[in-house]
Amino acid sequence: MSERELYCDTCEGVEPFEAPPCTDGHGADCPELVCTGCGAALLVATVTFHPARPADRRRPPAHRRAA
Repeated sequence: MSERELYCDTCEGVEPFEAPPCTDGHGADCPELVCTGCGAALLVATVTFHPARPADRRRPPAHRRAA
């Protein structure tokens, strides 16, 4: 089990958190953590965000036709 200190909302302070035995095969990199003080669970997840490039958002110019 790995251990790290994080803020616990239930304990209202910095507490040691540890990763329980992971059944999903993550090992030490398991995103699930448990507060050793109160047992509150915490899920640490990373989010990848790919903003659109300005070139992707441009509309093609309107074609004007002569009357």
